[in-house]
Amino acid sequence: MSVIEELKGIVGPKGWLEAPDETAPYLVDERALYRGATPLVVRPASAEQVAAVLALCSREGVGVVPQGGNTGYVGGAVPDGSGQQILLSLSRLKRIREVDPLDYTITAEAGCVLQEVQQAAAEVDRLFPLSLAAEGSCEIGGNLSTNAGGIAVLRYGNARDLVLGLEVALPDGTIWNGLRRLRKDNRGYDLKQLFLGAEGTLGVITAAVLKLFPRPRGRVTALVPVPDRAATTRLLARCRQESGDLITSFEYIHRVCLDLVFRHIAGTSDPFARPYAHYVLLELASGRPQAEVQAVVESVLGEALEAGEALDGVIAASEEQAAQLWRLRETIPEAQKHAGGCIKHDISVPVSRVPAFLEEATEIAEGLVPGVRVAPFGHLGDGNIHFNLTQPEGADAEAFVALTDQVSGQIHDLAAAMDGSFSAEHGIGQLKRAELRRYMSEAEVELMAKLKALLDPNGIMNPGKVL
Repeated sequence: MSVIEELKGIVGPKGWLEAPDETAPYLVDERALYRGATPLVVRPASAEQVAAVLALCSREGVGVVPQGGNTGYVGGAVPDGSGQQILLSLSRLKRIREVDPLDYTITAEAGCVLQEVQQAAAEVDRLFPLSLAAEGSCEIGGNLSTNAGGIAVLRYGNARDLVLGLEVALPDGTIWNGLRRLRKDNRGYDLKQLFLGAEGTLGVITAAVLKLFPRPRGRVTALVPVPDRAATTRLLARCRQESGDLITSFEYIHRVCLDLVFRHIAGTSDPFARPYAHYVLLELASGRPQAEVQAVVESVLGEALEAGEALDGVIAASEEQAAQLWRLRETIPEAQKHAGGCIKHDISVPVSRVPAFLEEATEIAEGLVPGVRVAPFGHLGDGNIHFNLTQPEGADAEAFVALTDQVSGQIHDLAAAMDGSFSAEHGIGQLKRAELRRYMSEAEVELMAKLKALLDPNGIMNPGKVL
């Protein structure tokens, strides 16, 4: 019996796809940078089936590419073009196994869509705070495998900070059951951390115990123009100090981003009578009543206006208005697609250095590409800026994107010089393997390679990714 037929037998008649029209959606990444090939997409329905698939592929030396919602930006979840790698979709592992409001935990399988996990928490009056633009389609296994960030990292941390325990299928077919709900556990190494952010190169996360939090009673969103880049971090410090650290999100938006949104996204409009160069979208949330949180925001912004840290401000008066303000932020990537070629960067630097990074990176980009539209935005509260560049008006998109290596090399060098990272939340995948070796020390890369060789000696797990 062939390996393909054995795999089909493991997952059953509903657990595999091989017709080209059925497998095609699994073989291209979100940005269409990478297209792969596979003889079979397997869709196991249990951790035991995942483990059996891995055991067979390890025995036969067949590469396995795990995939969740396939919303990543670095080509980490698609196979290569050889047609020799099996694509392992986790989308059928969709059970919410348990929700415990007293323990403030939820146990979810890897194929649960992030929004489904959020909703299950809300049904017991709890909050699962991981939130990002793709939450309606990304899956929790992929979120954990890439250590997703999103808009609430400032308050709640990255995806790895929200995990208490994991269930993982290892390359040899062993299932490690680490689904613990303990807040304190010092029994040896914290093994779950090996698989969080590993992009499926060490094993396959099949389920997780996730932390829940009190559901906010009051939530206030505001869009605030600021006089310059330097004012952003001063305003952030004021918000944290004066609110008692109630702030959950603090997003930077450059005017170029909003111009693209207003031009390309239907139903959007400028909430201010005049344009400003720099904006902050902030949100505070608390178990206090809405009126109390509103009063805190009004007080903080009033002080910021007097101190010259803010030029104006719009405070959402309803959930609908808050959603409209967030839509301006969340549709920036879509608007940039409509505007032509785009060179993207996922940068993090210490929060205090964000204004200097923005200023120096803008000078670099404008010096290299005259007329480029510098359109940065992102999670300023945790130092993560998506420093994106949109092609000059009327330029050739392909020729502009061809400048990526030249431009990104200098932008990444700047981030490194500021003690920053070239990959804040999007991962390494295929796209950034060279940067990993360029910017990380030899000792770090060697240690990662040793871990990979120990856990995956046959090299079947997500070949060609990260290392």
